[in-house]
Amino acid sequence: MTESNASTPTMRAMTYDTYGGPEVLALTEQPRPKVGPGEVLVRVRSASVNPVDWKLMSGGLDAVMDVRFPVVPGWDVSGVVEAVGFDTPEFSPGDEVLAYARKDYVHGGTFAELVNVPVRAVAAKPASMSWDEAAGLPLAGLTALRLLTRLEVGEGDTVLVHAAAGGVGSLAVQIARSLGARVIGTASERNHDRLRELGAEPVTYGDGVVERVRALAPDGVDAVADFVGDVLDVTTAVLADGGRHASIADGSVTEAGGHYVWVRPDGAELARLTALFEGGTLTVPVAQTFPLEDLADAFRLNQEGHTAGKIVVRVSTD
Repeated sequence: MTESNASTPTMRAMTYDTYGGPEVLALTEQPRPKVGPGEVLVRVRSASVNPVDWKLMSGGLDAVMDVRFPVVPGWDVSGVVEAVGFDTPEFSPGDEVLAYARKDYVHGGTFAELVNVPVRAVAAKPASMSWDEAAGLPLAGLTALRLLTRLEVGEGDTVLVHAAAGGVGSLAVQIARSLGARVIGTASERNHDRLRELGAEPVTYGDGVVERVRALAPDGVDAVADFVGDVLDVTTAVLADGGRHASIADGSVTEAGGHYVWVRPDGAELARLTALFEGGTLTVPVAQTFPLEDLADAFRLNQEGHTAGKIVVRVSTD
């Protein structure tokens, strides 16, 4: 356990104080976060795992983001507002919220009992949404929405979604459908029924995928959303003349006329997604849940990359 001044209020948190794999995580006592101007303090109910969490922990983004050890990882959160900054009238203690809680540096994340979050990143949690669903929506949902917005997906478009059964891809399928698009999604055969339930036409990835997509869209697709990487050859082979494409995993798409997309915290856009949930056009699949102290196991499962849905960590129940 990390020692702290006995007079300083503390909280439980999973932390790491050096780069590495899941083995560097430890359950520690950390100082209670302060609540600055333009912030809300959230008592965490659930937080979800994203690949960026363990990539940051491994040092994979050290050249991009400043890090202050010890780090509490985690960017997705659902919980109850504990306190607000003195210039933050948008929320009040007791409000149920969710957020993509990324900050300008890596330090105080969401795998903890409390987290301070910039108010610009926060949205109200619908009463019909569970804590686990709310924690699973922000980063994945905002990523999908931002990419589809960048592609200007709309009524009548035919869209190919690479990795359509994954945490981001499954949300992108639903958002694209809500925008009036026809969706073709790549996935392993075991996930085809799930894609059909979401409104997509499934195709198996791997050898022959270009021909399988072309069989469904002989003239090519209007847009391609890549959520896995290493598929640029497929993308360019199935695009119609004048088609658009974007990726969250392959920066080289810009060399082929595509867009590389990185998501931003945005409470207003998150509210758009919660409205889709309330309207019944968006669901948030939760694959598995873990207690806070088993975060290392949750990271390992996420690293395997085979779950169809979000991996969620339950921090508190009251």
